[in-house]
Amino acid sequence: MNKLELQKTANEIRKSIVTSVHSAKAGHPGGSLSATEVFTYLYFEEMHVDPKNPKDPDRDRFVLSKGHTAPGLYATLAERGFFPKEDLMTLRQIGSHLQGHPCMQHTPGLDMSSGSLGQGISAAVGMALAGKIDKKDYRVYTLLGDGEIQEGQVWEAAMFAGAKKLDNLVVIVDNNGLQIDGNIADVNSPYPIDKKFEAFNFHVINVEDAHDFDQLRAAFDEAKGVKEVPTAIIVKSVKGKGVSFMENNAGWHGKAPNDEEYAIAMEELKKAGEALCQM
Repeated sequence: MNKLELQKTANEIRKSIVTSVHSAKAGHPGGSLSATEVFTYLYFEEMHVDPKNPKDPDRDRFVLSKGHTAPGLYATLAERGFFPKEDLMTLRQIGSHLQGHPCMQHTPGLDMSSGSLGQGISAAVGMALAGKIDKKDYRVYTLLGDGEIQEGQVWEAAMFAGAKKLDNLVVIVDNNGLQIDGNIADVNSPYPIDKKFEAFNFHVINVEDAHDFDQLRAAFDEAKGVKEVPTAIIVKSVKGKGVSFMENNAGWHGKAPNDEEYAIAMEELKKAGEALCQM
């Protein structure tokens, strides 16, 4: 995909995020929207995956360590063709395969169940080690929240990944600066994030704008050339990106828009889509 196609895809995914969370009357839009371009780039450009064969043993793997942003991952999987987009309207409903946090037993395209913060990266590290042991070429990607990395288990996993030289592992940190209780620097500052991963023997790439596909492409291309060490890509993002009243607002970490807010959000995303179509 070229940059414009990726931008259009990301805008459609944003619409699906807002729509599914509104339909569920619950969910986590803020961090889903901040990671939308990362989700889009991974599934439409970077990763070797096939919606027709989601269990391909040679596929690349993705673990959503910040599992509460499942609406973003679900919207991306639906857009990629793993299941019908209509299913997104059943988010968090009894009997739906789209639970509030990812459940690999029920949803096509999910490589790991997640939700308890800090645990996803450990699973991803295990997958990467298995790939090395089995002499497989697949790569493993995991997305963490910047509030999530306050969890100690994250650094146990990072230490192990560095020690085992897992160069088939890419850890992405969505650095939107906000967590459920407010600014991450005020709650329990994880800064400097890049120096911490370097101390655990990671190759670190800083991306200044997580919503710029050129910068994401450069980062993931660089990661593919890294040998003997795992890679951490730290992306500076805007929580709630794409919906004006949600942007940089910690209150939208885990709250659904009401009918009026939903209409405003969808109108903004519609206009954004129209602007892209004129480019």
